[in-house]
Amino acid sequence: MTTDGLPPESNATGGLRMGSGRARVTLQIIAEQLAVSTATVSLALRNSPLVAEATRLRVQQLAREMGYSYNRSAASLRTDRTNILGVGFHDITNPYFAELLAAIEETAAERGRSILLATYGEKLDRQERALTTLKEYRPDGMLVCAAGGSTAESFSHLIAADMPLVQLSREIPGLELDFVGSDDRHGTELALEHLIGLGHRRIAFLGENQLISTSRNRYEGYCDTLARHGLPFDPALVYSAHGTRENGLKGIQQVLDVADQPTAAICFNDLTAFGAMLGLRHRGREAGADFSIVGCDDVQEAAQWYPALTTVRNFQEEMGRRSAEILIRRIAEPAAPVRRIVLKPELVVRGTTAPPKR
Repeated sequence: MTTDGLPPESNATGGLRMGSGRARVTLQIIAEQLAVSTATVSLALRNSPLVAEATRLRVQQLAREMGYSYNRSAASLRTDRTNILGVGFHDITNPYFAELLAAIEETAAERGRSILLATYGEKLDRQERALTTLKEYRPDGMLVCAAGGSTAESFSHLIAADMPLVQLSREIPGLELDFVGSDDRHGTELALEHLIGLGHRRIAFLGENQLISTSRNRYEGYCDTLARHGLPFDPALVYSAHGTRENGLKGIQQVLDVADQPTAAICFNDLTAFGAMLGLRHRGREAGADFSIVGCDDVQEAAQWYPALTTVRNFQEEMGRRSAEILIRRIAEPAAPVRRIVLKPELVVRGTTAPPKR
């Protein structure tokens, strides 16, 4: 029946014209039109093998013609599950996070779940609002890459709501939560060992940032590896900033203005490295030929630059997949032991590193 109490009219294709009231099409309406049970309609719309193919196709065709839409809200009230995974990222313009998100979405879809994304930059107030709004959509759990400067208190409202949480890439001290990330310290050690092996002794670090765990760990790897090789630490060769192309360009300009110039630079991420490569060109120099650059993440773009970027591969596809799997496990087993998965990075040597020019 339509909202005005009149029966719906058949159209030329055997579907229904629901009238100006736009009553919601239900399983019962479809079942009555096809003279089958609502259970049959439900199974057919879920592609169940229990329904004959001819019947399944008839149900699906009529559902499309009538504009049937699955009532996810009603289903979630019945099951106390929305089959939605919340994802909170500080940045989606960085291809590293886009690649993470693609792996999360694919893994979620394979397991019959959808994702709902919130972004907030590096702003704690925006993160608070975004995650609160995300929580209001009642996801079954959340994957979070925290904004810089986040503390355990930043997520207390989610923990108080018994929201299953997995930290991704960045880790917050004091939070006993599942975590999936990379061994960032080891990645920088690989990069620095490579440059030192080529003969570099004055090596800059672009993108130091004590507000995020990834940068803290990479910077510690930089300092400790210099010390292990007996190389002096020079604060003039450290550029502190978020990992962006613009900051990479500014950072390389700054360290090249030092009286005793470096011959190489390790960058916090690939975006910083891309900016540094452009900054070198502003000075009439080329990465690889005149100055060595190492990035971190190995986003797809890294291999497409000329010269192609030497970088640390963090396996973000696996990271995204594993994080989604752990969140789904946490939702199913709330009392399971906390898991911490740290992937081992690899150095990918391409065209931006070479022995220093004599």
